[in-house]
Amino acid sequence: MGATALPYWQGGGAVIPLPFFEAALHRSARFSPNQANSCGHLLTNRASCDTIRRVNQSAAPSLSAERRAAIVRLIDQNGKARVADLMKRFGVDASTIRRDLNALERQRAIERVHGGAIAVQKRPSLATVTPSSQADAVRIGQAVAELIADNETVFLGPGLLSLAVAKALGSGTHLTFITNSLEIGYWVAMNTDHTLIMTGGQITGYNLGLVGELARGVFANLRADKVILEVGGVSAVNGMTEDSLAQAEITRLLMKLGAEVIVLTAGERIERVAAVYVAPVSDADVVVTVRDAPSPFLWDLSESGVRVVLA
Repeated sequence: MGATALPYWQGGGAVIPLPFFEAALHRSARFSPNQANSCGHLLTNRASCDTIRRVNQSAAPSLSAERRAAIVRLIDQNGKARVADLMKRFGVDASTIRRDLNALERQRAIERVHGGAIAVQKRPSLATVTPSSQADAVRIGQAVAELIADNETVFLGPGLLSLAVAKALGSGTHLTFITNSLEIGYWVAMNTDHTLIMTGGQITGYNLGLVGELARGVFANLRADKVILEVGGVSAVNGMTEDSLAQAEITRLLMKLGAEVIVLTAGERIERVAAVYVAPVSDADVVVTVRDAPSPFLWDLSESGVRVVLA
């Protein structure tokens, strides 16, 4: 006996005998016999013309990717985020958030810290380094150069303002530079006759700073007359702060060397609080910034016992 051909439904590349298709639809609580579109095909609430939407396990990675992208945006906007806050925001448990943060750190999208994560520093592009900011850096560099005596040993941390200091000291009398910045080390080596000592370590961040165990171990055997550091924020109340956990650890060690500590900061970083606490502002001997920094905050710094130099 020959087989009887059944009417069929066709859509999205699938061919399904119509009795089976209708039975499946009627078993769904969402199905209504009146659900048909202009193509004349029966559809579920979620299907479109000539398509069947497939639901499978691939949705989970998609949701995970969307959540991680949202976490990166949140940290970029706020500079930091805590695991507890992310749990509440996304409605997931702590282990899920920690997996997300660990995965994002491996992608170098964020930096993990205890209890959460902070934003990864990004080097300003040439488009964002305005003529005024370049001029501010030059003025700060020249102001710091006037604080350095001949034949001194100077430690320079990473940063655009620190590089401006190196350039201002480039043509002076002989100095010894110690630095954990590849950028500053390269410039000093290629453009001056000064003695140069590099700390070694692992490169991190946009400013090519050297951090980690190797860098920290070097400081036990180094001495400097001046330690010059650029920080992410300076506040009389909240102290000195950094955007990078690794660089914050280095900064703390350098402030304990017994040398005169000169802190560099752009005008907009006065009273800014970055993600990682470094030390109270009283641990600095001198703060160098620009003249157009907010006057009330500069007064608060001077009241804290810090010498403020305006470039």
